[in-house]
Amino acid sequence: MTDINYPNLSQEAIINNRTHSSSAVGFSVAPMLDWTDRHCRYFHRQLTNQAWLYSEMVTTGAIIYGDNLPRFLGHSDEDAPVVLQLGGSDSKDLATCAKLGEEWGYSEINLNVGCPSDRVQNNMIGACLFGHPELVAENVAAMKAKVNIPVTVKTRIGIDEQEDFDTLYHFVKGLDSAGVDGLIIHARKAWLQGLSPKENREIPPLRYDWVHRIKAEFPDLDIAINGGIKSHELALEHFQDHQELPPVDGVMLGRTAYEQPYILSEVDNLYYGVESPVITREQVLKNMYPYIEAHLSNGGKLIQVSRHMLGLFHGLPGGRIWRRHISENAFKQTSGIEIIEHAYQLVKDEIKRMEDRV
Repeated sequence: MTDINYPNLSQEAIINNRTHSSSAVGFSVAPMLDWTDRHCRYFHRQLTNQAWLYSEMVTTGAIIYGDNLPRFLGHSDEDAPVVLQLGGSDSKDLATCAKLGEEWGYSEINLNVGCPSDRVQNNMIGACLFGHPELVAENVAAMKAKVNIPVTVKTRIGIDEQEDFDTLYHFVKGLDSAGVDGLIIHARKAWLQGLSPKENREIPPLRYDWVHRIKAEFPDLDIAINGGIKSHELALEHFQDHQELPPVDGVMLGRTAYEQPYILSEVDNLYYGVESPVITREQVLKNMYPYIEAHLSNGGKLIQVSRHMLGLFHGLPGGRIWRRHISENAFKQTSGIEIIEHAYQLVKDEIKRMEDRV
């Protein structure tokens, strides 16, 4: 692995906070719809013991009326610390679902105030809630009254035409007064009309300074930063002063962590000061084999697990071969663990071939 000259980081401060706070402290992997399911989280947990992992967003309606709690709330004990992200705006429903999340063993409840999708806006879910700060504060207070685990909010810095910091400040002030345990702030605003969810992740400009300003205004509130952070080097910069503003308490990575999952192998050391050897990719695979075999024996399909592992060899010789072989074969009804084993052999062969060329 390439050595990186990381900026100085007060790991002790992160470790101390980590023991008594929320996913807004340290490192977390973002909730991603259709991606961070239970299989993905199990895979990610083989790479890091300490990072906070998130469920996909689950709507209160699905939990209350879906008549399938194992589907919507089921998870492995090995996920922990794991966050249940809820989508909703009715305080009573959110409180009910938060309590269920606690009963099902989640470590934290998070309210989604960031998703810009049209389909959630129509149900008063996601980023549109930013325009209703009193309601969001009421939601947080209702959930806090029902659970003994942290309640956090993941939000954007604004929506649509909003260009003023004061709007964000007053939004956060209401949440702080409601007792929120931490905020994860995506440093972009969201356009509710005119941009797709993908474009909303890329087009609105990043305002990292606004997140650090919020930390300056609310020094006792745990604040994590999210958005456009594509390496540990960039992430760790936010644990230092930023433009004469204080450091934040946590960082959240999304697609980078999903598409290049092996970067999670460094998290425990870099963010939590855990002094242990970095797990190898080969050991990750060995850890996954029993899980995959159990999933297959219970009637599951290989692709349901393997699709989350496609980036394991990202950046290495054979990485594309690994991805291609699994993509072309794991979807078949009869595909078994041998698909993964053969793909790994192809990677080893390619690495050896490249080494022989030197």
